[in-house]
Amino acid sequence: MDLTGTSVLVTGASGGIGAGIARRFAEAGAAVVRHAFTAAGDFVRADLTDESACHDLVAEAVRRVGGLDAVVNCAGVQPDQDLDGMTVADWRAVVDTNVLSAFAVTQAAARVMRETGGSITHIASIQGTQAAEGHAHYCASKAALIMHARSAALEYGRFGIRVNTVSPGLVDRPGLAEAWPDGVERWRAAAPLGRLGTPEDVGDACVFLASRSARWITGHDLVVDGGVSARPTW
Repeated sequence: MDLTGTSVLVTGASGGIGAGIARRFAEAGAAVVRHAFTAAGDFVRADLTDESACHDLVAEAVRRVGGLDAVVNCAGVQPDQDLDGMTVADWRAVVDTNVLSAFAVTQAAARVMRETGGSITHIASIQGTQAAEGHAHYCASKAALIMHARSAALEYGRFGIRVNTVSPGLVDRPGLAEAWPDGVERWRAAAPLGRLGTPEDVGDACVFLASRSARWITGHDLVVDGGVSARPTW
């Protein structure tokens, strides 16, 4: 995919998946603005649980690269916590980071894209449609992202703005096999393609959705999970 001449904002770009997404856009020729919560260097630092910070981030992205053709909302957290002991503060910490940030960044970006059109992609998860123990707040937040994207696709389509989600399965990261050996082995056994995902697998899906090749795709949830979702669970 050749995205030369396009500008892209990737939130949560210091994490494994976010870094892979930003890298794939850069390799496709796009000018990439990378956001992070704490990172320094050429990252734009912002706390995206704050609405005004989300709007400021979009404004800074436009200032840096002169426009905005695509956004990938990847910023998020995934804590493990039983529902019975969860507090409202715990719930909000996940939902605000995962959902409020995508809502506010999308709203600000859409105002920039109204005249020219563009692509907005949320990084959801297969857990947005398949529950997991210890992840009630996370699963709910990812389900919300899928429905937010579909709703935004309806409202922003008239401006040529496409809104989609990418739902990854288990993505590999350093130390994962050592920390969760049984889970990694079960995943490999269940996945028809026989392996975990990589950040680049997710990045390629995002690049595709931002490209002209996806010009008639909006309101769609693109599952990138090596086929695990096709496996019967009964």
